[in-house]
Amino acid sequence: MFNYAVLSRNPVIFSSFTGLQAPEFDALYTKIHGKYAAHEEKRLHRKDRQRRIGAGHPFKLPLRDRLLMLLMYHRLYATSTLLGFLFDLGQSNVLKNIRILEPLVKENLPLPSKIHQRAKRLGTLDEVEELFPGLKAFLDATEQMIPRPRDKRKRRTHYSGKRKRHTVKTQITVNKAGLILHKTPHARGSRHDYPLFKWRRPRLPAEVSLGLDLGYDGVQNDYPEINAMVPFKRRSPGRGKRGVKAKPLTPEQKEFNRRLASERVVVEHAISRLKKFRIMAQEFRNRLRNYDVMTDIVCGLVNLRTLGMAAL
Repeated sequence: MFNYAVLSRNPVIFSSFTGLQAPEFDALYTKIHGKYAAHEEKRLHRKDRQRRIGAGHPFKLPLRDRLLMLLMYHRLYATSTLLGFLFDLGQSNVLKNIRILEPLVKENLPLPSKIHQRAKRLGTLDEVEELFPGLKAFLDATEQMIPRPRDKRKRRTHYSGKRKRHTVKTQITVNKAGLILHKTPHARGSRHDYPLFKWRRPRLPAEVSLGLDLGYDGVQNDYPEINAMVPFKRRSPGRGKRGVKAKPLTPEQKEFNRRLASERVVVEHAISRLKKFRIMAQEFRNRLRNYDVMTDIVCGLVNLRTLGMAAL
C-alpha cells in the first residue's frame, strides 16, 4: 500500500510526486490538521445534507494520506483507477476524498485572491515595495486544452483559433519574484487576451508599473490610470494603404522592448511552474465547474514554494 511513510523515505521522489518538499508538506499538514475538526463539523451540519450525522462509512485513509493523494492527483493527474490501486481505495472514493478535502486545503494556502486583497489594502510606499519589488508587476494569460464540448454553442465559444483546439484561458499577474498576485476565473478559449484583461483586471497600487506583451496593445489609451509597460510596435503611417511600409522602431524603442522582454520572463517562468502540475498541463478531463478550484490550489502550491514555509 502506498502512503506517506513509504514516500517520505525518498525526498526526491516525494517532491516529484507532490510538488512539495517533505518539510513543506509537514507544515501544511500540521496547519490543516489543526482546522480539520471544525471543517468536518461544518461539512456534516450543512443544510443540504440528507443523511443523519454518523451515517455512512468512515474515511479509510488517515488525513495525512488523503492530503498526499490530493497533491499527487494535482501533480501527476493520475486517473482515479491508478490512485485507488496505489492507496488501496475504491475507485469511486478517490475523487470523493479529494473533493471533500479541497476547501480546507484552499483555506490554508497562500492563494492569489488573498494576496490581491492584501495588495489593495497597502498604505505606505514601503509596504507596496515589500510586495512589489522594484514597483513592478507582470501579467500574461495561459490556455489549457479541454475535450471537444458536446454542446454546439460551447464548441464555438471555446475554440481557440491560436491553438486550433478547444481550450479555456486563465490570466495571472506576478511580482518580480514570481509570486502570483492575481488570477482570473477561467474564460472561454475564443476570448482574446485584452478582452480578458478588461473583464477581470488586477487592482494594483498606483505606484506599480504593469508589464504586458503586444496582446494588450491599447491599454495605455483605454486605462491611462494604469502605469502600463507595453512593447513598441511597428506601425504603418498610412493605415489601410497598400504599399506603405511600417515605420521602423528607433534604437531606443528596440532597447525598451528588449529590457521589457527580459523582465517579463518572470511571468513565463511562473506559468511554467504552474504547468509542472500536470492537471494544468494536460487536457483537463474533469468538469469545468471544478476548474477554478483546481487552479486556485495549484497557484497556492506554487506560491507556497515561492514564499517558503513562512507563508504557513
